[in-house]
Amino acid sequence: MKLTAFIGIVLIFVGILALVEQGITYTTQKKAVDLGPVQITTEQTHNIPLPPILGALAMVGGIVLIVANRNRNYRST
Repeated sequence: MKLTAFIGIVLIFVGILALVEQGITYTTQKKAVDLGPVQITTEQTHNIPLPPILGALAMVGGIVLIVANRNRNYRST
């Protein structure tokens, strides 16, 4: 398998994942109270939204790479 075909498959997978998830969520911990040996922490959830156009562009780019790789392999034989 050529590198361009592999990158194309990865781009398609990332595009589908971006369309399904529509964002990246992560959690951070922050100290709320620190009184000697007693510590209280809070968890905050953050969300980074991913626009659907980003997933669609990744999928289209992956498809273009795979088609270009097939055309190049077909012409060389």
